Amino acid sequence: MNKSTYQLDNSPLTLPISQSARITAQQFANQQPNSEKAEQVRLNTLAVCVVNDYLAMMDIPTDLQASDSWNPVMRLCGDVADLEIPSIGRLECRPVHLHQQICSIPPETWEERVGYLVVQIDESLQEAKLLGFIPSVETETLPLAQLQPLEAFIDHVDQLRQSPNPLINLSQWFAGIFETGWQTVESLWNVPELRPAYAFRSADTVELNALNLAESITKRAKLIDLGIQILNQPVMLIVQISPEKDQQTSIHLQLHATGNHIYLPPGVHLTVLDSSGTVFLNAQSRRLDNYIQLQFRGEPREQFSVQVAINDTSITEHFRI
Repeated sequence: MNKSTYQLDNSPLTLPISQSARITAQQFANQQPNSEKAEQVRLNTLAVCVVNDYLAMMDIPTDLQASDSWNPVMRLCGDVADLEIPSIGRLECRPVHLHQQICSIPPETWEERVGYLVVQIDESLQEAKLLGFIPSVETETLPLAQLQPLEAFIDHVDQLRQSPNPLINLSQWFAGIFETGWQTVESLWNVPELRPAYAFRSADTVELNALNLAESITKRAKLIDLGIQILNQPVMLIVQISPEKDQQTSIHLQLHATGNHIYLPPGVHLTVLDSSGTVFLNAQSRRLDNYIQLQFRGEPREQFSVQVAINDTSITEHFRI
């Protein structure tokens, strides 16, 4: 696809600003310590609401409540105008005034965003124009002439939807909402070809299974197929999460052999990467390991990836807490 840009003489999409959006924006603005911050929050909120209405028109689901822009602490501490798109990520909705040629992109929004939509807010606060889209930024100022048209944004969302490794929203797991491919451990082990050829006798695994009896514990498993690298027998990745008192989430990972393989092949890596792709934790199977495991804690909305690898073959799953 060839890259195209938004020209100022093009006709952007004009949408009305609903009364409910104006009321919400005013409520959020009233919570701010000074008039400058109040105006920032008002415009950010209106931009998010307009984009939310646009995505509803395009049958793209959103989750306002999961967005930082709907979090009173994040609104107060930062300049955020994000909108959560489930299973895809956060879209930043940046407001600009009429005749403005440059859009401000705060550094705190440079990471963990799937793109940026620029919204021109009318002075009367009655309507707004979606000027265009850009997938990523690296500077605090974005010339509007660099924007791509809205069609590029829709294509971008479609590509993210079709990605073989979509973003897995762990917070939805607590509500019983699971992405395709993630099943109960029992349902996978009930398949004769996958049932482990060993009994779980280790203290760690018994403890993991016992903890699963608590209602606050959520556990799902997925088969990871590294093909001929491990003799065409998939391994099973188990992800267990539980809420902590300080709003953090405890995350317990286990990688098991399946079927007639009693042990994992030596040299299988289970790695946790942070949002920048840097290795955070790593475990490697030894000669007589039935499974390997990692455990850590994460903050709300934090992103990380889990990689299963042997030799030059790897599969990565991407998560958001």
